[in-house]
Amino acid sequence: MRDHFNRFKEQKITVFGISYDSVESQKKFRDKYNLPFILLSDNKHKVGKLYGVDKGRWTTRKTFIIDQEGKITKIYDKVSVTTHGEDILDFLSADKPEPAEK
Repeated sequence: MRDHFNRFKEQKITVFGISYDSVESQKKFRDKYNLPFILLSDNKHKVGKLYGVDKGRWTTRKTFIIDQEGKITKIYDKVSVTTHGEDILDFLSADKPEPAEK
């Protein structure tokens, strides 16, 4: 995700991560890996339970693509940290029509 962030930004796609870790832990993780996107703390497990990823102390790693109306359009149950950004960009660009030829 980090390595493709500029492409997400160019397409006006908001990227953020959520985990049960504390705000301070999130900050350290973000700094350590030089992440350009927001990390949110769900330390009370509210979001995790709503999205069905709560596994007690941890969450299942998933990605949810949510459109502008708030509808989930895709769920990635398996996430590869090496290809995931490209996978998402490919999925989102598949929905867009090709520009008309002049």
